[in-house]
Amino acid sequence: MESPNKMQFMVDFTLPKELTDEFVALIPRQRAFINRLTENGKLLTYALALEHGKLWAVFSVDSETELLDLINELPLTPFMKVRMMELTFFNSSNPISTTFSVN
Repeated sequence: MESPNKMQFMVDFTLPKELTDEFVALIPRQRAFINRLTENGKLLTYALALEHGKLWAVFSVDSETELLDLINELPLTPFMKVRMMELTFFNSSNPISTTFSVN
C-alpha cells in the first residue's frame, strides 16, 4: 500500500520539433531509467503521443525536490520543455500491460 505522505505529480513534457541523432541515441537510456522508476513505484504512468510531440508521466514521490531530482536524471530532459503539476488525487484502473508474445 502506498504511503499516505506520498505526493503525485503530473509532468507534461514537450518534445523538440526535430528529434536529432543525439536525442534518438539517448532513448534506450531513457527507457531503462523509466523501467527502474516504474519498478520502484516512483513512476505510475508514462504515455507518449509522438505525433503531437507530447509525453506525460505521473510520479509518486515524497517531495517536489525528489521529483525535480528524478526529472533531472532523465537523459532526455535537457531536450524537452517540462511542466509539473501537483495532483489533488490520482485514480487509475488496473494498468494496461504490454507483454511480449512469441506467437
